[in-house]
Amino acid sequence: MPDNCPTPETDPVKCSNETGESSQVICEICAETKEASQMFRNQRCHHSFCSDCVTKQVAIKIQDGITVVSCPGLDCKSVLELDACRPWIPKDLLERWDQALCEALFLAAPKYYCPFKDCSAMLLIENEEREDHQAIREAECPVCHRLFCAKCDVPWHPGVNCEEFQGMDENERKREDLIVIELAKEQKWKRCPNCRFFVEKTEGCVHIVCRCHYEFCYRCGGQWTSTHGDCEPN
Repeated sequence: MPDNCPTPETDPVKCSNETGESSQVICEICAETKEASQMFRNQRCHHSFCSDCVTKQVAIKIQDGITVVSCPGLDCKSVLELDACRPWIPKDLLERWDQALCEALFLAAPKYYCPFKDCSAMLLIENEEREDHQAIREAECPVCHRLFCAKCDVPWHPGVNCEEFQGMDENERKREDLIVIELAKEQKWKRCPNCRFFVEKTEGCVHIVCRCHYEFCYRCGGQWTSTHGDCEPN
């Protein structure tokens, strides 16, 4: 074999025999005789095809919405890589392939949406190793710059943890209600277990009769009974 001819370990290049004639290779797909310079060799499996057949294979897959382009070799499990195919296929097809790969990655990435209805920006999770994006709680939308809770998928609920918020009724989750709840915690008000109304004790014993006539202990929050004695606050 002449020294300037390609070996299986090198990329195919145009070579000449002793008479100066260029070497020719038969494409495994179209069975046409091609110049060595027209041949593409897949480094993953070493199948070799002409640039026309490689271009057709990529074009068909991209048209069908398939971004992982399989090697056209018979029963071959390898794939064609975009960078390896770059010198062999047209620029417009490369751009379509590259765009399709980006879109596939974008669609597969974990994401959620800003909970503010006048924004609703789609947000991607930067660290895909997180098993649960809801481990992130307080977050800021990079578009509208408002705070929200990624665990509850709602605007940020200050002073109320996620477990408590998720246990609330829908009509208790408004911002003004959350402000009252935060204030109640600061003032150490108690909530009637029956009607959920906040009660503030300024003086007297811990026996509370709510406006709904439910009786409870201001110290522990439990129902008041005739045998109710010393108790620990809950």
